[in-house]
Amino acid sequence: MKRILAGFATALLLCAQPAAAQSILRDAETESLLADMARPIAVAAGLDPKNFTVVLLNDPSVNAFVAGGQTVYLHSGLIDEADNINEVQGVVAHEVGHIIGGHVALAGRGAGPATSISILSLLLGVAAVAAGAGQAGAGILAAGQQAALGNYLAFSRTQETSADAAGARYLGAAGVNGAGMLSFFKKLQNMEYRLAIPQENSYNRTHPLSGERISALTADLQAQPAWGKPTDPALQERFLRVQAKLRGYVNDPKETLRRYPASDNSIPAHYARAYAYHLTGYPDQAQQETAALVQAKPHDPYFLELQGQILLESGRPADALAPLREATQRTNSQPLIAATFGHALIATEDPAHLAEAEQVLRQAVGRDRANPFAWTQLATIYERKGDQPRVALAMAERASLIGEPQMALASARAAVAGLPEGSSERLRAQDIQMIAQNELDERKPSRRRLSAQ
Repeated sequence: MKRILAGFATALLLCAQPAAAQSILRDAETESLLADMARPIAVAAGLDPKNFTVVLLNDPSVNAFVAGGQTVYLHSGLIDEADNINEVQGVVAHEVGHIIGGHVALAGRGAGPATSISILSLLLGVAAVAAGAGQAGAGILAAGQQAALGNYLAFSRTQETSADAAGARYLGAAGVNGAGMLSFFKKLQNMEYRLAIPQENSYNRTHPLSGERISALTADLQAQPAWGKPTDPALQERFLRVQAKLRGYVNDPKETLRRYPASDNSIPAHYARAYAYHLTGYPDQAQQETAALVQAKPHDPYFLELQGQILLESGRPADALAPLREATQRTNSQPLIAATFGHALIATEDPAHLAEAEQVLRQAVGRDRANPFAWTQLATIYERKGDQPRVALAMAERASLIGEPQMALASARAAVAGLPEGSSERLRAQDIQMIAQNELDERKPSRRRLSAQ
């Protein structure tokens, strides 16, 4: 996993996402698992897996959502809370139901009638107040607002119920046991109990009560051929690994060490403790945990990635090259792992490694442009070569990804000025320049807004 904060890059890449309040957590092993477990559900729903993505956000709450397009966002807290990969598949199936139902695009249909009711009540209330009936006017306003809210909530609950039913169908068509969907709703129900949420009805809620959802889905899920089908053991093993490394990365290290005590010699426990020790500044203990992982599976690319990452961040970039090179080769140059390998090559300060680092990093961004860390490393290489136009282009790419349009615009202009006419790189710089300028223009308040204020 890789993180890019002040040179501390522990195996999870944390990058800003302008479109969302949370940060995206990127990790090669995690992204591979999420893609593999979601693929049959996407296919069952009629989606092209090439255009469908599951993204992990650094947020401790138990939640998932869609925000348009074909991307499902999962909170890290949901992975932490889940008991098995089947529960996560149930959540993803529900969110795919929202995608297929076009619920994000249809949200305005629920808000529109609610707004109309609210405006009408406001006009009637103001009229009553003007006529001298102050209490009556206040009552009209309150009733109108309540009616508007009730209208919107009813629309939202209908969408959630529809997504539940669709998700159940997709699980069945994909041959995935629906027990995970039910057990996760049971978790949500237990949370409702702990929060003392009334269970009589869901009138004032955006979602049906979890008990209502369980009752509505149980018969259909149990009737599917996949009901009772055991979870793929290999997929579950991968889930427990990812869950452990995520806990080690985002949770309080003390909590992680309590959850995975030294007496636990399982693969997930070594994984979690390696991150916890690394985060708290105990490189020797972190390396011991990683050594145990590599000893158990000497050619596992993700264990080698972590071993190289810890060596790199412990000030031993030359020692990190061998495990990172093998991890890169064994994953067919997976872009996130390759970016770390490129960084290690640069960090050796050996000019002989510069050409290989450039090749590795150019291949990484060629396959995955959404990696600001890789662009920073490429800029470093171009700086050492004295290639200022390409330094500017790499920094423009990075600024665009992390939501800094002013920097993206300035860097893109510098790149356009120095890159060859008609080259693909110059055209790319012009694209970034246009996108950044449009974003900055949208942020400017209009004259009408200024005059209204």
